[in-house]
Amino acid sequence: MAIAAAPPLKLSPYLDPQQQPRLQTEFNPIKRVPFLSSRNPLLCVCKLHRYNFKCCLPSSSSTNSVTPAQYYSFLDESYRGSRVLTNEELEKLKALESFVYLQELESGSLWVRVMRIEEMDMTVGLLALSFAESMLMSLQYEALLRFFVKQYLIERRASMPHAVTLVGFYREEGGKRGEELAGTVEVCFDKRGANASPPTPTPPRNSPYICNMTVTKELRRRGIGWHLLKASEELISQMTSSKEIYLHCRMIDEAPFNMYIKAGYNVIQTDSIFILLTLQRRKHLMCKKLPVSNSFPEPDMSESAGERSTFLNPS
Repeated sequence: MAIAAAPPLKLSPYLDPQQQPRLQTEFNPIKRVPFLSSRNPLLCVCKLHRYNFKCCLPSSSSTNSVTPAQYYSFLDESYRGSRVLTNEELEKLKALESFVYLQELESGSLWVRVMRIEEMDMTVGLLALSFAESMLMSLQYEALLRFFVKQYLIERRASMPHAVTLVGFYREEGGKRGEELAGTVEVCFDKRGANASPPTPTPPRNSPYICNMTVTKELRRRGIGWHLLKASEELISQMTSSKEIYLHCRMIDEAPFNMYIKAGYNVIQTDSIFILLTLQRRKHLMCKKLPVSNSFPEPDMSESAGERSTFLNPS
């Protein structure tokens, strides 16, 4: 998928993360969470795994009043005071802060939650390296890519809580390395969080959209990408009443396509062959209608190709 920062910034390669760094951070689920939002799509797929999980969100019945000062603190300094949030938006910030998706895998544990400001640089590094690898670019351009990707993530923060960046951290069972950054995914909830320049075929602007997902290369074939997808769906079901979720998948990405089909997504529309004249790959627009009880089929871990990320060109 393509990364495109606010209107002027556009990156348009196709991402295939062959070399992704193993990043580490200390996981503290109690620490207050700043938020990042997303606009452009990078869809990734991963091998499926067991799907027992715990999704934590505050119930509406127990929700107390939210003070603006408390939740404005989650925004970048540059955005504080530049935008007045409604009570509904403040309540959504509270829900995002509390969201944690927990999953026990065969080889360890996975946490998925909203990205914190101090985790932005490592997330930028993961995306930039994947982006450079997909374009077959020399690593000498990595610093430039990091700059554009970071500007993109900073710009997207202005859309929160209408869109958000999630990060997944993995801890290997019995391991001594601590928590490692395992992947990231962006979720748009409505038209205010939608892409300014969406990829084709164009998804409905007011419908939830999953994009910009990638998994650290060394941690593939563990079900992480699958659970990033599932965590996104769980969060969407809590943040919006819409039951239709959209995403893109390149036609050449057979393994991701098969995983999306297995997860319940269907092809709605496919790019015309003329899209090749713009030097873009043809893509499927896929949609899933969330059931009342959102459950996934038994995962299939037989292939690793489904764990690769794909940038889609938004231009």
